[in-house]
Amino acid sequence: MAFSAPNHEPQIGERRINDYSFGDYGVTGDVKYTQDKIDHEEIPNADVPNCRMEAPPLVRVMTQEDRVRTEKALLRKIDLRLLPMIILMYIMNYLDRNNIAAARLAGLQDDLKLTSVQYQTSVSILFVGYILMQIPSNLLLNKIGLPAIYLPSCMIVWGTISAATAGIHSYGGLVTVRFVLGFVEAAYFPGCLFFLSSWYTRKELALPTATLYSGSLISGAFSGLIAAGITSGLDGVKGLRAWRWLFIIEGVVTIGIAMAAYLVLPNFPRTTKWLTEEERQLAVWMLQEDIGTDDWVSSEQQSFWHGMKLACLDTKMWILMTMLFGIVASGSVTNFFPTVVKTLGYNNINSLLLTAPPYALAVITTFANAWHADRTGERYFHVVLPLCVGVFAFVLAAATTATAPRYVAMMLMVPGVYTGYVVVLAWISNSIPRPPAKRAAALAAINAVSNSPSIYASYMYPQSAGPRYKVAMAVNCATIFLAICMATLLRVILVRLNKRLDRGEEVEGAIAVGEGVPGEAAKKGFRFLL
Repeated sequence: MAFSAPNHEPQIGERRINDYSFGDYGVTGDVKYTQDKIDHEEIPNADVPNCRMEAPPLVRVMTQEDRVRTEKALLRKIDLRLLPMIILMYIMNYLDRNNIAAARLAGLQDDLKLTSVQYQTSVSILFVGYILMQIPSNLLLNKIGLPAIYLPSCMIVWGTISAATAGIHSYGGLVTVRFVLGFVEAAYFPGCLFFLSSWYTRKELALPTATLYSGSLISGAFSGLIAAGITSGLDGVKGLRAWRWLFIIEGVVTIGIAMAAYLVLPNFPRTTKWLTEEERQLAVWMLQEDIGTDDWVSSEQQSFWHGMKLACLDTKMWILMTMLFGIVASGSVTNFFPTVVKTLGYNNINSLLLTAPPYALAVITTFANAWHADRTGERYFHVVLPLCVGVFAFVLAAATTATAPRYVAMMLMVPGVYTGYVVVLAWISNSIPRPPAKRAAALAAINAVSNSPSIYASYMYPQSAGPRYKVAMAVNCATIFLAICMATLLRVILVRLNKRLDRGEEVEGAIAVGEGVPGEAAKKGFRFLL
């Protein structure tokens, strides 16, 4: 997290710590707080927003060494409580959403007597509910400010629905369950993006975002292995086909993980009860210090629709939305990856096993790219260069029927699309950082619209179009090109906005250098990451 030394000799107009009455941090009256009083008493009204952007009392009295040590300990504490659990939760979110592809190879389509169009409709209908619920869900999460309660509760509901999929016996039942499943699962991913942006500074955000998204890549790698094990070992046990066991087992595991999440996850910095008062004030201040303004304060200050209005008036949101739309459209191949890999000519078990290596490679490239993006503070080339690899992979897949080159193409498809995708997710919060209601609405709107290609993409992968899927691969190349164009346009716009900030001009959503801007924002001025 961002660091600036809080201890320095007071300049003209500044006061030493014992000269302060902390009215600006929510403390009323002219009470003088000595060091002993700060160490041993809870500062009243510490959850009131810091309007003048002065460091809170427990942060202000830290030495530089204390600040560094406390900051590292706090970050480590949050990393351990937050990141492993949200990865597990996202693994199950992705498995429960996409296990229908593995279930198809395990007999679902044959048992329910589905035509290819009916199966494709069953896949795509989930994303109708998924898109409809994302914006209302994120606005609600921002309003209540309790992600540690909200997200696991949603997870229990979708785990129950997923397990119930094992009981369906008709096309109508499958479509209904899939729609409701998408409606409930919509809360998780945009909610987690907003959750992360409420704990990590702008330059730290790419790596935690990659860590979150690694859950989907890990689940993509293991879903084939899990399905292969269930298909070979449980088919016919207790009179149930393997695909029914697949839904039951994964649904029950989802519910179990959600129960554990209640005990582990933090809320927002101001609403996490297991932080000490010193840790709470430091966590809040680091975000203020990074951006130059206060973040999430209380539910009373959050508006459902004001944030949405602000987001819609920001051109950057529409550019980011189009960019992510292009990437997700090309990445829709992963929804049918077992079917695509099956065209190599191997049996069902081997085809499921062969889906794992591309996702394993994507985990490695995604982490490496996100780490380097955070290390350098650069975004554009960390998005565009992986997408160029994706274009090569889709062209190669459509150009040949030879087994080895086509599997090489499949190995590069997933990393080519998703290595840059996670950097774009961080770029959203970097480019639309505050206020939190606007950030929550923008994240949900962008994620919702970007997932709309999953509705029509299912019809581009009929079994009859294999093995080359020329139409699908051509569309994927076109949508990646669209994403590259939008990334270039966004970079041009951000460069111009940064030049305006250099001249001291006001820019909506940014804090220029001036009085009341703390830490790094005061020394360097807020700048958009390029």
